[in-house]
Amino acid sequence: MICVILVAGHGALLETEIQEDASGAYEHLIGIPKALLPSRAGQDGETILDCWWAALKSRQQFSEVYLVTNAAKYKYYERWASAHEFPTQNIVNDGTTTYENSLGAIADLDRAIRSKKITDDIMVVAGDMLFNHNFDVGQVIDYFRRKKGDLAIYYDLQEGESTETRGIVEVDSSTGRITNFLEKPKAHMTSSRLASPVFYCLRQESLPLVSQYLEEHTDRKNRALGLFMSWLVTKTTVYGMKLPTRFQLIGQVGLSDYQKWITWFEEKQSQTTSRAEPITCRVYARIGLMGNPSDGFYGKTISLSIANYWAEVTIVESAKLKLMLHPLNDPTEFGSLSDLYGISRREGYLGGLRLLQATCKKFYQYCAEHGIAFARKNFTLQYDTNIPRQVGLAGSSAIISATLKCLMKFYSLTEADMPKQFQPQFVLDVETDELFIQAGLQDRVIQVYEGLVYMDFNEDIMDSQHHGHYEPMDVSSLPPLWLAYLADPSDSGKIHSTVKQRWLQGDQEVKDAMKGFAELTDQAKSAIEQHDHKRLAELMKKNFASRRKIYGDAALGEANLKMIRIAEKYGSAAKFPGSGGAVIGLCLDEDQKLEMMREFQSEGFVFCDIEPYNPTLH
Repeated sequence: MICVILVAGHGALLETEIQEDASGAYEHLIGIPKALLPSRAGQDGETILDCWWAALKSRQQFSEVYLVTNAAKYKYYERWASAHEFPTQNIVNDGTTTYENSLGAIADLDRAIRSKKITDDIMVVAGDMLFNHNFDVGQVIDYFRRKKGDLAIYYDLQEGESTETRGIVEVDSSTGRITNFLEKPKAHMTSSRLASPVFYCLRQESLPLVSQYLEEHTDRKNRALGLFMSWLVTKTTVYGMKLPTRFQLIGQVGLSDYQKWITWFEEKQSQTTSRAEPITCRVYARIGLMGNPSDGFYGKTISLSIANYWAEVTIVESAKLKLMLHPLNDPTEFGSLSDLYGISRREGYLGGLRLLQATCKKFYQYCAEHGIAFARKNFTLQYDTNIPRQVGLAGSSAIISATLKCLMKFYSLTEADMPKQFQPQFVLDVETDELFIQAGLQDRVIQVYEGLVYMDFNEDIMDSQHHGHYEPMDVSSLPPLWLAYLADPSDSGKIHSTVKQRWLQGDQEVKDAMKGFAELTDQAKSAIEQHDHKRLAELMKKNFASRRKIYGDAALGEANLKMIRIAEKYGSAAKFPGSGGAVIGLCLDEDQKLEMMREFQSEGFVFCDIEPYNPTLH
């Protein structure tokens, strides 16, 4: 790949104001090309072009780097090249000396392509463009090579920046393709606030389009690179990539704006190098209130976040990337072989560390595939959780969801980068693709959306929009609910059994059962909205009865069935909130509920009242 740095502009405003400055503070900069001006306030060392050269040569990704300048400033760049180990033969002189006889940026690019006989992919940047140093050019090249198209960099327009001074792109979030490129539009012309600087990658097969554009646009005022890109997106596929930095061309700014911008970028760079405060994200356990397990079978469910139990992940910037072991959940020291045996029997061999690592890996993959570059910084991740293990309260997905939230905040990603409706699928992909955990979307949806949510996973909906229909409900409409779970979940049963396989084979009994779960969910939604708690209790009983019929007692597990029998003894509705190891219930008689609680506890089960988590109150 070849890089072309454009520094041939003749914009004279800044140079004129430096020359006319009465303070004398900028006297030493009179006549200096804009790209060779200081990149920081009060500093005469590192120039703007120095910054670009450092960024471009650090990864040794380019076979050649060319610099295109004009005849008036050629000697300045020749002197710079000698001092910075830049081959002087790679400086292209476009022969112009004034603004009036200038060629235009796209014509300067064409001059480099023709004079240096370039037939390779190219990266094009403006050498007089300020930027933060917190991105890696290697990420740009990797994404460009991954996609079969040309590439334009963009960033989020910052407060105070006008669309009329920038190229603005409209990007298809599902494909990453730029659908429209507007050169300095008025604000009302587009809702997009994604600004595209002079930073592009062009495939070798797109290079002839540069000459074609020039043939069609002979007027110099139409030869800006932004206008070329606006034309290019109508001729070929152009993708967009988001960088975690801002860019500012100084070609057409005056002295006061130049001072303002170098001060701004210096402050941002200082913020980048200083350690930020830790970020902590909490995600709550969930209970499947109705419809589960049909979420894995194009069904419908209602799920609730519960404040009793949660997982919490903390991320903080650090010199190296570290994933911290949890002292209880990732034990590496034991009191004895007997102690190791007991812990392994109760909790298995898989702690939370693998969840952090798998989420980080998938997060990097997602960003690489969607054209999102990271700021150059590392972090330390640690987690804590009080969600009981192996009792079907979505403890693993809670840790993954909290890790995702931390990573998005740490790298300043928004829902524009990973839309909320697709975040549950990301969490599920971590579990299924990386950890080989078989599950449905329900747990991940409720842990992203929080509160009480009605979910419809109808096949047509899923196929058309690649996510379900998710409808928040009023948490305050719920009656008091209770939860009981196994203190020792080692005998919680293998709940999913062969049902999934039978469903895939078209077993009519299974298909009818899943359709029935969906119907119960719709009825439960109405009962909750109408505060019909008696009806809700009846539907919960039916949900469990249908599940028991289709899965069979052997798959459900004796300990789970024992909890159901205790609930039924005291007239309480009860069902599984997840895959097994716990039951939830609705008891309309408080005296009976108290007696039921005592029996649960005497039988060695853990019992508690459910505390619904209401996100509208936080």
